[in-house]
Amino acid sequence: MIRIQLVDDHSLVREGLTRLFEKADDIEIAAIARDGDTAVQLDAETRADVLLMDLSMPGMDGIEATRQICEARDDAKVVMLTAHTDKRNVLAALDAGAVGYLVKDSEAHTLIEGVRAAANGACPVDPRAVKILVDTRGEQTEPSLTGRETEVLKLVGRGLPNKQIARKLGIREKTVKSHLTRVFCQLGVSDRTQAALWAHEQGIA
Repeated sequence: MIRIQLVDDHSLVREGLTRLFEKADDIEIAAIARDGDTAVQLDAETRADVLLMDLSMPGMDGIEATRQICEARDDAKVVMLTAHTDKRNVLAALDAGAVGYLVKDSEAHTLIEGVRAAANGACPVDPRAVKILVDTRGEQTEPSLTGRETEVLKLVGRGLPNKQIARKLGIREKTVKSHLTRVFCQLGVSDRTQAALWAHEQGIA
């Protein structure tokens, strides 16, 4: 069973998401928060498998809440769920440690599959956010990975889990997740298996 926390300051959105996920047999709502401060507090208690985090909220926003939650525990999996698809927010969310970025006008099945994907270690990212990430690399047709992203991808290709990659490179596990999210988006893949295959095909791993 996938345990999730829903975080949104609008009651109608919270109610709608609750009804949606209650229909999924493999998903259980562990907590519901209306702001970032409450989300951080509840996460310390529930340690949900996946958090669906709104971006704009009164008080602590979703970016800061994501940062605090990811700093508190390396296994946190935060997926932003927002109406914003601008470059600043997309990059800020991923830099804060979010493993995914979904948009509120997505189809219901996209949200459910996004939660499942995040729980299984993938990085669900809306195509509009993917385009932003690609554009930040200069609108290239070929992926342009940084040195650190290449190092992370190489170790993924060798079958190492995030914790071992973090230890080997001397970085935090949440930083590995952030690198992988960008790598997945640039390669156009949805999980580490596909990324590993790409690395082997390119002779990186």
